[in-house]
Amino acid sequence: MAINWFKYSAPTMFYPLAGKLIPWFAVSSAILFVAGLYLGFVVAPSDATQGEFYRIIYIHVPTSILSMFLYLVMAGYAALGLIFNTRLSAMMASAIAPTGALFSFIALWTGALWGKPMWGTWWVWDARLTSELILLFLYLGFISLHASIDDPRRADRAAALLAIVGSVNVPIIYFSVKWWNTLHQGSTIKFSGTSMQVTMQHAMFTMLAACWLYAAAVVLSRVRSIILERERHTKWIAELSEVQS
Repeated sequence: MAINWFKYSAPTMFYPLAGKLIPWFAVSSAILFVAGLYLGFVVAPSDATQGEFYRIIYIHVPTSILSMFLYLVMAGYAALGLIFNTRLSAMMASAIAPTGALFSFIALWTGALWGKPMWGTWWVWDARLTSELILLFLYLGFISLHASIDDPRRADRAAALLAIVGSVNVPIIYFSVKWWNTLHQGSTIKFSGTSMQVTMQHAMFTMLAACWLYAAAVVLSRVRSIILERERHTKWIAELSEVQS
C-alpha cells in the first residue's frame, strides 16, 4: 500500500507523527551514546602517534560532521519554505538551527582540547577552524535575525536568505584541508573509506549515529513547540488542548 508522504508536510499531520518518533530516536540515541563512548574510550586501542589524546575524535568528528550536515538540511528547508511558501519547512529550519549551533560549539571546543597537546596552542587561525567558527556565527545569525523580526513570515524569509547564502561555507569547511596548507589534519572519514583500525571505526560510526539520532529527537521536539506557538489560534490546536486537558 502506497503512503502519501506529502500529507505530512501539513503541521496538523506532522505534529502527531513527530510525537511518536521522538521516543524512538531519543532512546536509540542514548543507547548508542553509551555504546560509542565505551568503544571509543575503553575498547579502542591507543593511537600510535597521538597516544590517548586522539580519543577526543569520538566526540569531535561526529559533532563536526553533524554541524555541517544540519546546516545543509536547515538551508534546504529554508529554501523550500521560501520557494513554496510552506509553513512546516520554515518551522523545521528554525528548529534545526539551535542544535546545529550546539554541535558547532562542541566541535570547536573539542578541537581546542585536541589542538592544545597536538599543536601546543588552543587556537590558530587555520582555514578549517576559521570556517567552522564562521559556521557557528551563521547559525547564531540565523537565530538572531529570526528573533529580531516580529512577523513570523517575514522572519522566515529573511532568515532563509541568510541560510541559503551561508551554505557556501559548508564545502569550504570540508575542502579547506585540501585547498590550503593547514595545521588541521585531513578528514578522518572520507568518501573513499578510512584507514582507521576496525574498533576505532565502530566507535566512530556508533557515535555519529548517536549524534544523528539525538539531533532528530531534539529537532522534532522543538518543531512541535514551534507548531504549537505558530498555530495557537487555529481550530485544531484548540481541539488538541481540549483533548490533552
